[in-house]
This record gives sequence, structure tokens and C-alpha cells, in this order.
Amino acid sequence: MAFYLKYTYERLEYSVKRGESMESYENVTIVKKVNSYFDGKVTSRTLKFGDGSIKTLGVMLPGEYEFGTGDPELMEIYSGDLEVKLPGSEEWQRIQGGEEFRVEGDAKFQLRVVSLTDYCCSFLKEKN
Repeated sequence: MAFYLKYTYERLEYSVKRGESMESYENVTIVKKVNSYFDGKVTSRTLKFGDGSIKTLGVMLPGEYEFGTGDPELMEIYSGDLEVKLPGSEEWQRIQGGEEFRVEGDAKFQLRVVSLTDYCCSFLKEKN
């Protein structure tokens, strides 16, 4: 069974096809309310796990965005193409589908999304 994600925005239609090897999660609670940022150009749904961990699964349309973190984050890019400018860096780093990057807690980072991007953001609780 293939997974199809279809998103329409201002008469532009994008499709992403993922194969059967797509990672899955079990025993999660999905928050139905959408997380929507930048006039709907970045959207996600929240997944809550039994161990207290939280992830969001989402889609970003092409554009430039700045995000802030509370806890450290792991961004896994399933498909798409973007550039990230991490805190304390002057360099933009290219990230493509199948790659990931981490962002420290209490920080801001910038993204230049080049093509429709499918992602998972894991919120990493700092250990005391």
C-alpha cells in the first residue's frame, strides 16, 4: 500500500508518493487540530507517545521561515529539498529527503524550503 499526500495551495497541486517501507508509529495519540504557521504554508499534526515523547508530522511549502525552539529538536526530512541556517552559524546547509538535522533548545533557526517538504520533528527532552 502506498501513501499519497496531496495538498492544494493557490491553484498549485503537489503530490508526494511514499513506498511501503514508510516508517510507522504504534500506540500514539494524534491531536486532530492542525498546527498551521506562515498563512498555512507550514502545517503539521502532533503525535503523543505513551512514554511522554512528542513528534509532529508535517509539510512545508516552498518559502523562507524562521522557527524558535523550546526543547532541542531533531528534524527528519522524508522528502523535499531545503536549506537550514542553524543557531550560531553564518552558513546555509542543504538538506534533502532522507537527511536530518538537530537544533539546540531555546534557539532560532532559519529555513529556505526549495520544494514541497515532508518532515518529522521530534522534541528531545533534556535530561536533568
